[in-house]
Amino acid sequence: MNMARTIPLLAFLASLLPAQPPHQWVAPSRTVLVHPGVPPVQVTAVAASVRILDRAATTTLQFELHNPGPRDQEAVLLVPVPEGAAVSQFAFEGMAAEPTARILGRDEARRLYDEITRKLRDPALLEFAGLSCLRSSVFPVPAGGHQRIRFTYDHVLDGDGDRLDYVLPRSEMLANGAPWRITVELQARAEIGVCYSPSHDLQTTRRGAKALSLRVGERSERDPGAFRLCFTTTADPSGPTAALFAYPDPTIGGGYFLLLANAPQPGNTAPMQREVTLVLDRSGSMAGRKLEQATAAALQVLEALADGEGMQILDYGNDVARAFPRPVAKDKATMAAARDYLAAIRPHGGTNIHDALLEALRTEALPGTLPLVLFLTDGLPTVGPTSEKQLNAMVAAANRSARRVFCFGVGNDVNVPLLDRIADTTRAVTTYVLPEEDVEVKVARTFARLGQPVLAGPELALASDADGGGRLREVMPRTLPDLFAGDQLVVLGQYRGEAPLPFVLKGRAPGGDASFAFTLPVTTASTAYGFVPRLWASRQIGFLVDELRQQGGDLGGPLATGVRDPFHDPRLRELRDEILRLSARFGVLGEYTAFLATEGSRLDDWQSLTMACQGSLSTRAFATRSGIAAVNQGSNLWAQKGQNVANPRNLYLDAEMKAVETNAVQQVCDRAFLRRGNTWIDGNSVARQRLDVDQRIELGSPGFFALVRRLEAESRSGVLSLRGDILLEVDGKNVLVTAGSGAPATETNPIPKETIR
Repeated sequence: MNMARTIPLLAFLASLLPAQPPHQWVAPSRTVLVHPGVPPVQVTAVAASVRILDRAATTTLQFELHNPGPRDQEAVLLVPVPEGAAVSQFAFEGMAAEPTARILGRDEARRLYDEITRKLRDPALLEFAGLSCLRSSVFPVPAGGHQRIRFTYDHVLDGDGDRLDYVLPRSEMLANGAPWRITVELQARAEIGVCYSPSHDLQTTRRGAKALSLRVGERSERDPGAFRLCFTTTADPSGPTAALFAYPDPTIGGGYFLLLANAPQPGNTAPMQREVTLVLDRSGSMAGRKLEQATAAALQVLEALADGEGMQILDYGNDVARAFPRPVAKDKATMAAARDYLAAIRPHGGTNIHDALLEALRTEALPGTLPLVLFLTDGLPTVGPTSEKQLNAMVAAANRSARRVFCFGVGNDVNVPLLDRIADTTRAVTTYVLPEEDVEVKVARTFARLGQPVLAGPELALASDADGGGRLREVMPRTLPDLFAGDQLVVLGQYRGEAPLPFVLKGRAPGGDASFAFTLPVTTASTAYGFVPRLWASRQIGFLVDELRQQGGDLGGPLATGVRDPFHDPRLRELRDEILRLSARFGVLGEYTAFLATEGSRLDDWQSLTMACQGSLSTRAFATRSGIAAVNQGSNLWAQKGQNVANPRNLYLDAEMKAVETNAVQQVCDRAFLRRGNTWIDGNSVARQRLDVDQRIELGSPGFFALVRRLEAESRSGVLSLRGDILLEVDGKNVLVTAGSGAPATETNPIPKETIR
């Protein structure tokens, strides 16, 4: 069995010695067999239990090993650990002799990795060059049997300003196998502010202001890559804490940043009240279960409001009806009237979206409230003005109270780009309710996130900027969402210069207008934070696709002038080209650029790639407005525009709402590689539209190890761990790292140019 296909991290098994019984290395990556006839020991499960108290972290790892072979085998375990880690406990189960365990410092570990690479001509372990490692030996792992190894190490967390970072080193290789069950108990002496993982989805339970329990979600248990967790603490919980990850990129005059801030604490002032307007579609197509669920959802929302908060109910078919002449404060009388009104709604008529939205938006909001609209529809606009552009213009003009319009598309027969644009421009989101899903559940989940507003209409800017705002560019999201109690703000963008960034976060708090300042340095920018530009690129691609998609409304833009191909418009070509460039460079693929992972597409033919991207954008993003093939696009784009966590397999939903992922794109360190045959091609080279080979370096040669040392210093040595040949961009040149048997080439012995397709 090829463990590269089955184990995400702990799976490098190499029979290095012709010993009896076979001797195997078990370490984070994949299987290399010197004796092919000996089935390798397999890692079937890993559990990581982490306890953090301020800066001190204790990590317990338990590995379950299985020997499928007919003979006993010795397992030598190599596990990367943070520098300075010390083993405090080591245990094993099963019938085995006393194991050994010791920490190898980074220099000793590097020598071991180099030795294994030279002997086996497989550089898998070089992914961890620069890290210490734990080495242990257990014999036997019985034939056909299991062995369980557990050890605990302690280390002190690294930090940057107020931010503390926990990292559990693991391989980034897209090997798919044993799950990693990771749990964290976090305690601090001061209140915890931000707590965030850019690498894995977390399920978080707060156990007071100073304690959290975290668990990696089930769908992330098989995700590769180091598990990263950062948190901040504060002695003054009245304001938010903030932290910054910075990634340097001289080509843009600075780099990329990821800003984290937690929502301000509500404090002792009276809470900010909400005004909720429920807008229910009662057209004929809502008859039966859908309308029953919609009215039940509306009642659940109203019951959850506190006395004194505002409420209104509108229902629409051919025309619009309302429960109250204007929004009213909730009390016993108004709540009784609302219940009676909801019980009396009956389905009939068409779908007059224009008048329903106009009625919801034009009324002045109750003073001092955060006005929210929950807008439900199950169909396309059929009565009144139906033009997308007219409807969007009406929303912009009528929304004088800045209501947030949370849209719910019930079923597949809705105008997806229309609902998305209405929500996006009003600081809200769209939720899609598929035919088999429950409207009440979806509405309840959305409304649960809107519980206690603590900062309305937030804006983020620099306190001072000598060149008039030029230090920040391409900030995502462009309009920040309202912050509710317990929220975390994740903002990505580009920065220029090396001076600290003096951010100011402003908004309306329960006690009135509020302003919070924090100055964050970029001098600690590191290429180790490769997740920052990748997350930024994902959000940017989502934004660009959505901008292009909006041009298709009413067959508007170029099509309105009779031009059949919308990409005759240079503005749309510019969007297309940037979507393709970012996808290739950062390895962020979706339904419009999935062809980059397909063997049949030629990466050395940029024109054909451009036409493939254009065809997909034209038929899908531009032309498809409703149906399941539009709902899937809306779902994908909302996920991309709000992406906070790595998506290593480029998971997206296809036109039938089925999950699609690929292993032909590998994101390693801060690089992305596209696979063609046995060769991995650097996305930088593809984006530069140049795949000529300038130099060849053979695995195991002096030139190879010189390259290893350089990449190690740049926190990029992991790129050499890919199995197969690697076309790597180095200083603007393409270097082909190959396992070929010819004479090794070095810096002074270049090879003739060739092209990798």
